Amino acid sequence: MDGVPRTPEQRRPHSQGPADRLLRTGALRFSVLGPVRVWRGSEQLSIGSPQQRALLAALLLREGRTATAAELIDALWGEEPPSQALAAVRTYASRLRKVLDPGVLVSESGGYAVRGLAEGALDLAVAQELATRAEQARNTADLHRAGKALSQALALWDGEALAGVPGPYAETQRTRLEEWRLQLLEARLDMEIERGRLVEAIGELTALTAAHPLRERLRELLMLALYRSGRQAEALAVYADTRRLLSDELGVLPRAGLQELQQRILEADPGLATSSTPKPESTTTTVRPAQLPPTAPDFTGRAALVGEMTDALASANGRVPAVSALAGIGGVGKTTLAVHVAYQARTAFPDGQLYVDLQGAGPKAAEPATVLASFLRALGTAESAIPDSLEERAALYRSVLDGRRVLVLLDNARDAAQVRPLLPPTGACAALVTSRVRMVDLVGAHLVDMDAMSPDEALSLFTKIVGEERVASEREAALDVVAACGFLPLAIRIAASRLAARRTWTVSVLAAKLVDERRRLDELQAGDLAVKATFELGYGGLGPAQARAFRLLGLADGPDISLAAAAAVLDLPVDHAEDVLETLVDTSLLESAAPGRYRYHDLVRLYARACAVRDEQPQNELDAPLSRLLDFYLATAARVYAFERPGDRLVDHLEVTEYPGLEFSDRGAARDWLYAETACLLATVRQTPATERLRKKVDLLLATRDLAESGDAVTLYESAAVALRDASVAVGDKHAEVRVRAILARTHSLSGRFQDADEEAREARSLCASVNDAWVTGDVLNTSAGIALHYGRDTEAESYLRKAIESSRSTGDQPALATALVSLSRIHRMTGRESSAVLLARQGVDIRDGLGHALPGAGARYALGMALAAIGSTGEAMNVLGEALQVFRDSRQRFWEGMTLARIAETYLAMGSPQEAAKAAEQSLAVLPGTAAERQRAATLTVLGRALHGIGHTDRATACWIEAQALYEELGSSEGKAVRELLGGRTQPSTYAS
Repeated sequence: MDGVPRTPEQRRPHSQGPADRLLRTGALRFSVLGPVRVWRGSEQLSIGSPQQRALLAALLLREGRTATAAELIDALWGEEPPSQALAAVRTYASRLRKVLDPGVLVSESGGYAVRGLAEGALDLAVAQELATRAEQARNTADLHRAGKALSQALALWDGEALAGVPGPYAETQRTRLEEWRLQLLEARLDMEIERGRLVEAIGELTALTAAHPLRERLRELLMLALYRSGRQAEALAVYADTRRLLSDELGVLPRAGLQELQQRILEADPGLATSSTPKPESTTTTVRPAQLPPTAPDFTGRAALVGEMTDALASANGRVPAVSALAGIGGVGKTTLAVHVAYQARTAFPDGQLYVDLQGAGPKAAEPATVLASFLRALGTAESAIPDSLEERAALYRSVLDGRRVLVLLDNARDAAQVRPLLPPTGACAALVTSRVRMVDLVGAHLVDMDAMSPDEALSLFTKIVGEERVASEREAALDVVAACGFLPLAIRIAASRLAARRTWTVSVLAAKLVDERRRLDELQAGDLAVKATFELGYGGLGPAQARAFRLLGLADGPDISLAAAAAVLDLPVDHAEDVLETLVDTSLLESAAPGRYRYHDLVRLYARACAVRDEQPQNELDAPLSRLLDFYLATAARVYAFERPGDRLVDHLEVTEYPGLEFSDRGAARDWLYAETACLLATVRQTPATERLRKKVDLLLATRDLAESGDAVTLYESAAVALRDASVAVGDKHAEVRVRAILARTHSLSGRFQDADEEAREARSLCASVNDAWVTGDVLNTSAGIALHYGRDTEAESYLRKAIESSRSTGDQPALATALVSLSRIHRMTGRESSAVLLARQGVDIRDGLGHALPGAGARYALGMALAAIGSTGEAMNVLGEALQVFRDSRQRFWEGMTLARIAETYLAMGSPQEAAKAAEQSLAVLPGTAAERQRAATLTVLGRALHGIGHTDRATACWIEAQALYEELGSSEGKAVRELLGGRTQPSTYAS
């Protein structure tokens, strides 16, 4: 608690309506879930002495029922009331009446009651309503809404309920309300676990089990969350801690539910790995065909879309027809899905089902008038009664359908204009429309975008066609096949049909044929089915500008592309590029991944590239788009780097770009761009051949070096650097080679692979002698120092940094000087010179702050925090580390966020706060990137074990140390020795060495 009283509107995010209305009207509001308080509007009222507040609380908790004078005396004083108790009760009531509105505190039958409160006026009543809503939501499997309601209810507590209120009644109610709060908390955490929000739940439950050690339900939830996080040993350790604690404290065994959970964990019960929340029952129905084509006997998956579209059809209410328009690329399975849904919903339309293929993707789409004539005949209209004009046929069609319940399936539509005359007129009917075009101009339609299958759905379809026996023995090869098909149903069906027809082929043979991207589309044809032919229909209908954009955008690697990057590829103004791209989205040849971002389906991209090679003239046009894209990324990344590090000289030593990049108004926007474009940036660097535009690619990695510390991108960043190193060696470009080796030395060092880092740093130092690159020389010296320090070569490490400091001072390179000073601080700390370590780190912080370097400044604060902790200044260390943590979080530096949290955990331990240390260590483990930070994870597990040991969770602590030791042994690190000593109970080492 911060000590500042909060008014109800500050802690009622759930009840904006009632709270706002009470605030505006100045109505009374009451709080009992904390200190007993009363507000009129935003003004807190004075309600007198503790006994007076006790009287008001007793009346509020009776929810409008009358309390007799005797009951109130007993509530306030129990078995020993004062001699003038009755007079005192009357005095308190009189004083409260003067404060409250007229008619609120009423006298009745010799007692008192609180009546006439507005909705939402009592926080306890609001909490009860929210708890009821949560239960209702949970019963319908809406865990998100249920959890939100419980969070809102729990947010109403402002410390201990009835805080400071005297009397036996208040004490009883305080206990009741606290028990209810814990039950709500347990219910919310249970839902968090069911929703898969395990990291948040584990951290909270660890703290709660320490605060409430005998509460078995919390222990049970912690065991389940740990087990579902893959931490089985820790889950079993929680049970062991609980069993020992209950035996020592109460002389009892854990309750049956906890014992059963332990047994299920020991048996690795598959039922524990998934949610037990009941799912809403499906509302699908049986089908009766009419004009509908046969449904696919091997229809697979699409459960969510089937449910969504079936529900949309069921919304026909007699006023407006239910219309669903399904859009997607050719081959995605629109017709198959629409027919399946139509069969599911058919019994709701007993008067018939109409179907037509409108041939909208072909050169000659069906005429609406012709289709109407066909429908009218199917509905029983005589040939002679069918009028000639489109308008008259449409009018007669509406008349014939009036009062009937008919489902109309309009397949393969060209556009909304073709569809409108064919839609049924009343809400008793419904229509399903499929098209490659999103029909945004079809008023009132429920628009559904259809994507490729999920991997599981794709494998299931492949298995149904090929046969379980052939797939079971080659599951990995089958997964390769469906992935090569881009999980596109048509492609999967073609590939599976080819395999089914060739009994001598294995699944691996087929997978091998699909590996070559240049031939993949040629392989995906069987009989009259061909993926390429399906795409050709869409491409053939494009105008010249759209066709050029379709071809050129397919040249770029990366999962998607931003509008600005696409404009660079196409060499068009952004507004013009957006118009062109949106027309491609409307044809389903391009997907809009998010506002301002676009992507191809994998097979469509291959087709677009094939079209570029076939149709682009002159052929050198194929190189220019990728050159513009690389220039755009490098120019923009350089601006992001400059925002993070004003005055850093790297930006002056990057390759000159010919195509401009983006401008940014603030650091946040620049940082957002970098992380949004991470995958695309690194894909551009890796795009073959790596030797083309080599120096610009290397410089792009340098300008985006923060990605090496961000967590998710570390592996991609490193593999891109390795590819460029090999390319620079192959072409003999020493300028590119020294830069990329500097990158790899730093990246390997951060990942804990010091042998690889040492080798790259040695090669880079050798190259620096022949390449005049002052910036890289300083960077290599700093990295070399860290590596030397890891291997205990302290004198060598300090020598590197002295050179870096001398060089940066002579050239006036302040950012480089700050980096070297901070690194030297680390060496002084590690070699017992803690006081000078603090001074050096402070100098680094001062330089970074003076330059406005937020992110590098956080790194300097991280070093300062460690140095301060080393001299015992834990309070200041905690403040400095907290500042660094906030910057790392804002900058999405997950690696350094995790490292800083681990440092904070260590500092909490030094301050004698193991419970807070455990929470910080849990958070550290949650954000540290997987295999790229195994050494740091091992160190953090060691810290967590020490914290858990400090709060009495000894078995779980041991499980953490065993896991840490295994990681150290896998890494071949000597740090495992300290953990072995911990397990032997001989010492509690300081875990982090760097």
